[in-house]
Amino acid sequence: MSLLTVGKGFIIGAGMIIPIGAQNAFILNQGIMKNFHFTAATICIICDLVLMSIGIFGGSAIINANALLYRLITWAGVIFLTAYGALFFKSFLQGGINKIGKLSSAKSLGAVIAATLAVTLLNPHVYLDTVVIIGSISSQFANSEKITFLLGTALASVTWFYSLAFVSSKMSVWLSKDKVQRAINLSVALIMWAIAISLLMSFK
Repeated sequence: MSLLTVGKGFIIGAGMIIPIGAQNAFILNQGIMKNFHFTAATICIICDLVLMSIGIFGGSAIINANALLYRLITWAGVIFLTAYGALFFKSFLQGGINKIGKLSSAKSLGAVIAATLAVTLLNPHVYLDTVVIIGSISSQFANSEKITFLLGTALASVTWFYSLAFVSSKMSVWLSKDKVQRAINLSVALIMWAIAISLLMSFK
């Protein structure tokens, strides 16, 4: 096992996962409410692992070879990010919890699992990050190194989501303050819109 390949996977995986998106906002709200936040984080990690495995072991080649499919996923990602960015911006203006945060109001384990899967798998941008981008980058590695690269990206996912769940739960009192919530909502909205713009720019 090459530690250098693991390190590359970790850095690339972190670069894809850490920028605030629907998953991160959802885990943040779960942590603030201390409502099955580690369960939600685990589901995000498992989904990342499955999707990154698909990308690294052939899925990215299929999508990249089909220009129409790639454009459809990209446009869907732009629409999703723009719409959810607007919801967060509306919450910033009005105060109060955002729509993704309202999903966190579900108290039962089953409801939290369903909400986490929805926030993760209904977000087209997740597929672009995990299947297309990470999958494409993995092509630079020999087949024998791809598992090691996957290990690095998976380690980034584990580290980030569990850290986010832990920190948000420990700082829940402070993060629940209206001014802090509004600042978070504004930051998430701007980041989502920035990512949407970057996806549009990729067509040029």
